[in-house]
Amino acid sequence: MTSATPQSVLSVGAILGEGPIWVARDAALWLVDIKGHCIHRYDPALNVARSWTAPGQVGWIVPTDDGLFAVGLQSGIHRFDPASASFRLLHAPEAHVPGNRLNDATVAPDGALWFGSMDDGETQDSGHIYRLHRGLCANVGLPPVSITNGPALSPDGRTLYHTDTLGRHIWRTALNDDGAIGETQLFTTIEDGAGYPDGPTIDAEGCLWTGLFGGWAVRRYDPAGALMREIRFPVANITKIAFGGDDLSVAYATTARKGLDMTALTEQPLAGDLFAFDPGVAGLPGHVATI
Repeated sequence: MTSATPQSVLSVGAILGEGPIWVARDAALWLVDIKGHCIHRYDPALNVARSWTAPGQVGWIVPTDDGLFAVGLQSGIHRFDPASASFRLLHAPEAHVPGNRLNDATVAPDGALWFGSMDDGETQDSGHIYRLHRGLCANVGLPPVSITNGPALSPDGRTLYHTDTLGRHIWRTALNDDGAIGETQLFTTIEDGAGYPDGPTIDAEGCLWTGLFGGWAVRRYDPAGALMREIRFPVANITKIAFGGDDLSVAYATTARKGLDMTALTEQPLAGDLFAFDPGVAGLPGHVATI
């Protein structure tokens, strides 16, 4: 039984663990180590894991409707076949911005892939949000920031949540039926000293969870942006959570060793591990991308 207190379930020592996603078709959790150029698959029923080396920084992985996966590398979106460990470039939305990389993503109920980019040096406001569906990839027109995180979608698919990590802001933007964006409003701001908002995830009740990089915690906010709950971790850098298991009632959290010196790593021996805890709420079923 999963405890309400986060417990390490997979020791991967990720430099920058990110992008956890529960893939129902193989009953496994997938995640990436961006700076370690690695993709991991964790089977909780058997408590076994497998890893693949990616040809570059890999920000996320999502299942696709052909039974394979799409991954966001620094060079663009690639088709990934675990059986052959092969990567094939599909789209390079920012080939003209070599200092950028892809950072986080989600799949909408209609199969559209929403993803963000960021400045790999974390200084320039060059990160954008994109939508890819059935071969059409477009910048959706939100203001650029240095580090985008998310996006994430409300249960009805009508609200897009997106994070300006360095600005400590989480925003919400209305979506039209065709995926076009509408009005943007501030959802919440993380106060100084509480860390930086990292990847957002929406649960079945429409509440938003965010990892706090440097904040030793994950937080849950209600749909109006009010803080509901904070769960503390034994490591500083929590990047994102995903709901998994047969009933989507287990929360998995990726963490990172990035930015920790030797003293901090000694004090945080579990930094970079994959954690699990009981969130007290179920997640939303995942979708496959039609790209």
